[in-house]
Amino acid sequence: MAEKDRPSPDALLKQAARESRGRLKVLLGAAPGVGKTYEMLREGADRLKAGEDVVVGIVETHGRADTAALTAPFEIIPRRRIDHGGHVLEEMDLDALLGRHPKIALVDELAHSNAPGSRHPKRWQDIEELRDAGIDVVTTVNIQHIESLNDIVASFTHVRVKETVPDHVLEDAEIEVVDLPADELIARLKAGKVYKAGEAERALGNFFGKTNLQALRELALRRAAQVVDRQMLDQVEAAGTPGTWGAGERLLVAVSDAPGSDAVVRAGKRLADAMKAPWTAVVIETPRLEGLDAPARERIADALRLAVSLGGSVAAVPAATVTDGLLSHAVETRITQIVVGKSRRSWWFELRHGSVVDRLVRELEGVSVHVVPLGQAEGAVSSRAARPRASDWRWLAAPALVALVVPVGLALEPLLGYGAIDLLFLLPVVMSASLLGLRGGLLATVCSALAYNFFFLPPVHTFTITDPRNVITLLLLAAVAVVVSELAGRLKVRATIGSRQARENAAIAAFGQRLAALSTEDETGRAIVDELSGLLGVNSVLVLRDGAGLKICAATPSDVRLDSIDEASVEWTLDRGTPAGALTDTLAASEWQFHPLKTSLGVLAAIGVSNPDGGHPIPSDRSLLFTTLVGQSALAWERIRLEADARTVGELRSRDELRSTLLASIGHDLRTPLTAVVGAVDALRSEGVRSPRLDLLWRETRRLSRFFSDLIDMTRVEANAIAPRIEAVDLTDAAAAALADMESDLAGHDVVRDVPADLPLVRTDARLLNHMLINLLSNAAAYAPAGSAIRLSAALEGDALVLAVEDEGPGLPIGLAERLFDRFQRGDVSDRTGGTGLGLAIVKGFGDALGIEPAAGNRPGGGARFTLRFPQSLLVQPAELDPAGEEVR
Repeated sequence: MAEKDRPSPDALLKQAARESRGRLKVLLGAAPGVGKTYEMLREGADRLKAGEDVVVGIVETHGRADTAALTAPFEIIPRRRIDHGGHVLEEMDLDALLGRHPKIALVDELAHSNAPGSRHPKRWQDIEELRDAGIDVVTTVNIQHIESLNDIVASFTHVRVKETVPDHVLEDAEIEVVDLPADELIARLKAGKVYKAGEAERALGNFFGKTNLQALRELALRRAAQVVDRQMLDQVEAAGTPGTWGAGERLLVAVSDAPGSDAVVRAGKRLADAMKAPWTAVVIETPRLEGLDAPARERIADALRLAVSLGGSVAAVPAATVTDGLLSHAVETRITQIVVGKSRRSWWFELRHGSVVDRLVRELEGVSVHVVPLGQAEGAVSSRAARPRASDWRWLAAPALVALVVPVGLALEPLLGYGAIDLLFLLPVVMSASLLGLRGGLLATVCSALAYNFFFLPPVHTFTITDPRNVITLLLLAAVAVVVSELAGRLKVRATIGSRQARENAAIAAFGQRLAALSTEDETGRAIVDELSGLLGVNSVLVLRDGAGLKICAATPSDVRLDSIDEASVEWTLDRGTPAGALTDTLAASEWQFHPLKTSLGVLAAIGVSNPDGGHPIPSDRSLLFTTLVGQSALAWERIRLEADARTVGELRSRDELRSTLLASIGHDLRTPLTAVVGAVDALRSEGVRSPRLDLLWRETRRLSRFFSDLIDMTRVEANAIAPRIEAVDLTDAAAAALADMESDLAGHDVVRDVPADLPLVRTDARLLNHMLINLLSNAAAYAPAGSAIRLSAALEGDALVLAVEDEGPGLPIGLAERLFDRFQRGDVSDRTGGTGLGLAIVKGFGDALGIEPAAGNRPGGGARFTLRFPQSLLVQPAELDPAGEEVR
């Protein structure tokens, strides 16, 4: 069996691993509303009728009656209830589903994030566990949730979803695209079959634009085709089936040193775009490359850089000849299209060296070869002529070796006779051919023939040949020279290629190990610039942002200084993630060429290189090595950032734990004596004792009591220990109770209450809501000037009810509203006083527990405005009340 037709061990392992797990079928949609859940339930019903064991793990009907009706035939695994922050959340019961162990499980919304307290944070991880248990799963997902496409979708929809699925989850899945034309989906949206009326209008103006939907459909179809293509390749590789296979095209662009290689790359790009196919620019590293001059090397490097800038990938394939390299790479990667340039050459050249195009067409069955004419070849040389020529003195080695054999032959002639002496002259021929190639072997052949004829063949000491057998000896020596030189040349080619690859691989491996052992940015930066400078022979610098400016983290040499153009190039690279600087399309006047260290975290830093001797910053024969080193550097820098973030998170967690412990200790240990002091002051006042000092003591002890209450409540919020008692609450009563509790604190202000009695009741905890209102009123009283108005109002705004507390103080500083509900955050301005900053944090914590949305802002006429928004789900509708006005349970 030919090597290329043998089954791939990796593909066989993948196939074995796939068959040992449950199968995954993903119904892929371009957008919400295309009918993925409907299709999942319909397919499940068909398989249920066929006698297969199908259960529903979880299905989200989103209130659609037709979708809910499809769940009737199935056994539905009850959802697991999770208590989180006072709310009861429902998730798929993974353990119950594993215990039931059906043949097929229907699990909706692959990208869903599970509630805190679940075994896995993501639903796709639940599905992986189901598959490990041998359960087949049918699930749904939208294209914008695929991790590798998340940023692409966000670029044109301007909506970035946070719930994503790693691409590897889809690698062995069966993909079915649930498609719906854009016009039909928009019609469904307008009919209220996807979102509610208000939400549908907003969606139509943003995400669900027709152009967006068409682009999403194309992404979904292309992604499905890529998965099918990859799975088909795995199957044919596992079977060892030769030929080109795949659901999609794969393009190879051959790059050479010939003038016009950039035209070949551009032609390949156009063809790849027309076919929607991935493409790779390939340069074949033959011994001939070692003998190329600087302009030829630069042409290759420019073509590879052009391929990268046009969105293609690049590869370098070592081989003895260009044709062998292209053939092997095309077979290994299952290429379906090849773009190659062809110069006009003489018939004599092609007769001697053959045609790359002709051989590709002849030996690659089923592969289309596209030929780009490049015009007349300039200075074309054969691979043999391009080999490094030996120094002039080395050509003396062939005659010298022959001269050494002559006295040995003369000494042995009496013993062996002149007929056997000719075998001795094979030694200098073989040695010369090995050292000097074909030319050296032929020179040694001529010298050996002349020496053998002159010294050993009768008549000796003449060049006369009387015996025809001596001519045969001469031809035999020439044939040996040709064969030996070719064999030696091939071995030298392979040794050269293997040695270069081994050196580069060893350097890359050592670089990776060195980076893995470092733990600080300074050490990592120094290692990166030292390695780049050492391997490539260039100056290098690593630059990152430091606040609003730039910081040189490491440089070789260490005294590098960047001028304004260099800094502009760095800014461009950091902002856009593309190269800039010398010999690029952006700020080419810079001495340095900058490349981004870009990972999933974004652009982390910029690496700059410059050539100390002038010329291109990156040596043409080291561009691929440079790309590999930059990639490793980016991963190392990402690891350093993630480790630093992890340490910061650990420190913050420890600090929060200490703060929570301190708050709990202060709140509980000092509450008892404070209660006694408050009780004593109240007793004195109830006995009729009156004095300014006692009044001051009474006010301050009440304020201190509220402060300790805030500490205890904050501790409960952070410990998720709030257990709301939900009931129907009238906001009129809630506002009146809060104002009554704050009567003394609001005595110096004009209090306005505007809470209509006909507002709907709200589902909430009356005690916690009272505490929230007290904190908002206390905040208003503290910051509003004496004699100003404080207004407590409520009104329906859209489908929500909004309760607002407004004051006439100086308002909130710009940019503070978003942070105002953080712990210990105060709105400090010149004429405002404040407390500890816990009150609003408690409002936020209670609001999260109750489903109420607090917000802060400034009034149009001046002053601050704090709101509590009760969404529609918290409003009690009239139909839910009995005749007595109580909520029907």
